[in-house]
Amino acid sequence: MLEVLVATVVMAIAVAGLMSAISSSLRNAARLTDHDRAALLGRQKMDELLVATGLEKGVAFQGTWGPEVTEGLQIGWIARLTPFEMPPGARAPGMPFIERVELEIWWMNGAQRRSYRVDGYRRSLMTPADLAAVGLQGTPLAAVTLP
Repeated sequence: MLEVLVATVVMAIAVAGLMSAISSSLRNAARLTDHDRAALLGRQKMDELLVATGLEKGVAFQGTWGPEVTEGLQIGWIARLTPFEMPPGARAPGMPFIERVELEIWWMNGAQRRSYRVDGYRRSLMTPADLAAVGLQGTPLAAVTLP
């Protein structure tokens, strides 16, 4: 009888430890699933931003995805276009330059907000608005440093 009691206690301790490990594994799997969903939507949004035209530069713009896409998870994005690299003498409209697309993807994990950032680069043509936004009009190129 004592042996059965000891065996039952040992099994109870083993089962409790196993249940704790399974619970932790399930939480980690759910967290990774949320991250993977956000990463997939982030790649899709970056592709859209890289081919989009007419986006305002230097100003943050944002959006969210609907629950039909995110399976009820609250996921959104914040993006900003900034000049990255300009060739020497690029002070006239129509000149090509490299533009950075900064994208932050965020999602809610319970009450905690999680996020990650990605950058993309694209070739763009200089417009008068770009020159004014960067402050290049009338400024010697050697005096200009871009972020």
